[in-house]
Formats: sequence, C-alpha cells, structure tokens
Amino acid sequence: IYEARPNVTVDVASLCLKTGNAVILRGGKETCRTNAATVAVIQDALKSCGLPAGAVQAIDNPDRALVSEMLRMDKYIDMLIPRGGAGLHKLCREQSTIPVITGGIGVCHIYVDESVEIAEALKVIVNAKTQRPSTCNTVETLLVNKNIADSFLPALSKQMAESGVTLHADAAALAQLQAGPAKVVAVKAEEYDDEFLSLDLNVKIVSDLDDAIAHIREHGTQHSDAILTRDMRNAQRFVNEVDSSAVYVNASTRFTDGGQFGLGAEVAVSTQKLHARGPMGLEALTTYKWIGIGDYTIRA
Repeated sequence: IYEARPNVTVDVASLCLKTGNAVILRGGKETCRTNAATVAVIQDALKSCGLPAGAVQAIDNPDRALVSEMLRMDKYIDMLIPRGGAGLHKLCREQSTIPVITGGIGVCHIYVDESVEIAEALKVIVNAKTQRPSTCNTVETLLVNKNIADSFLPALSKQMAESGVTLHADAAALAQLQAGPAKVVAVKAEEYDDEFLSLDLNVKIVSDLDDAIAHIREHGTQHSDAILTRDMRNAQRFVNEVDSSAVYVNASTRFTDGGQFGLGAEVAVSTQKLHARGPMGLEALTTYKWIGIGDYTIRA
C-alpha cells in the first residue's frame, strides 16, 4: 500500500517477480488509472513469457474500505508493507491480521556538534533539506549545540534564505534567526513530530550531545539521523545510542536509499527491526527453509 508514485508500481512489481513473490498493489487514489494501465502492461508481458498474469495485481478502486478488507486476508497474504503517512501505519498495525512491516515515515534529524566545520556542515544540511524535500529521508529537525549557536545560526539563516527554506525556531534560536535574512516562525511543539515534506526546517538549540540524543529518542521515527562533528568520540556515541535504521556521521540523511546502498530498487525503508530494517531490496523479500537429505537416517 503506497503513496501516489507510479514508479513504485514498477519497482515493487519487478522486485517481487525477481524474488518469486506474487504481489497486490494499492497505490494512491490520484494514480489509480496510471497504476492500472502499468499493471496491464506487466500482465501482458507475463503472459507472453508463460507466467501467470495474476502474479502482479492492482487494486484500481480508490475505496478505502477495500484496504480494510485486505488487512484481514491472512489466508492469502503473507506480508503487508504500508508506505505513506502515520494514519495508514496506525490503521494497519491496529486492524491487520497479516504481519506488517512499516516504513517510510521520516522525521529525520541532524545534530550540529560544537566542533563542527560550519561551511562544510551547511552543504550537508542544504542537501538533506532541499535536494528532494518530499522524500522520507529529508531532514526535518536541526539540533544545534548551544556552544556554537552564535556563530552557526547567522550562517544558517543566510544559507536557508538562499535555498528558500522557512525555519521553525525554538525560543533559544528565534531572536538570532529573526535578525537574519531567512524566513523564520516560532516552532510549535507538535511540529517536532511532523514530517513536513516541504521546504520547512525545525531549529532547536540543545545543551549537548545527551540532549540531542534524548530529543531524537522522543521525536524520531527510527529512519535516518546524522551528526556533524570533528569529535569522533561524540560521533561514536551518536552511532551507538541513536536507534535508527540508518545513522550518519558527517553525511546527508538523503543517502538512505536502496540504490545508494547498492541494493537497487527498494520496496520501502523499514523503520522496525524484524524481519527487515532499512531499505528493503531483493534479499528482504526472500525467506529460507531448512532441507535435510539423508540415507534413511534417524535421530539417535
């Protein structure tokens, strides 16, 4: 079950066919006709190759009641992968009788440590926020160490103004950011849990690394989080203590992607721990069985 992105139809169908899985696809209502046309082409190709056309199917009716019905079809469906918003994930977790792998919600963070190289850090932040703002691996909250705030925030404001990013600042950062060229508003408490999917970025001043990690634990979605620092001890602590599917040191959160990880296309980015975590490629769609071959062998 996925958002209105027709390319996902092709990616997921290809991955499932490659791994010997049949698949039922239900894309966003805005792309129902496109998905149906795409699946029709895939089914024609399957028939021409002597494979069952029903190996790839699409639900082309946007009625949400069909999703609720599908959630209870555990006799026929082995695994359910919902992509998209928190509401869909909640629905699937609460109503599904099928094992569910959730992924795709990315409230991603970057922590700017006090030892950071400001110019280099800004390049990473711009990439993580502006390259494709509507993706789940885009940074949504910037956590800035208080000891570097005075020198970092003016540079951040200038760079974000040039990039067209609106800053949602906490009380400690608000006055200083308002003095700069970027568009600034006061952050609302609930926005720390929001996936903006737009050119909006929360900015929060934190006391230290412990404060940053505590914020990520409270508001993160275990997707992708990063630290920008020259202190490798802090970097190692961040990697060890931030429990996300992808954790970065001095790199953009935008790298969380099957193609970037060398996995090829992905079904989703799993933010849970079983049975798959992170970008789900071919291997995540396979299972195994134990085979014993004996010579009329018995157990002693």
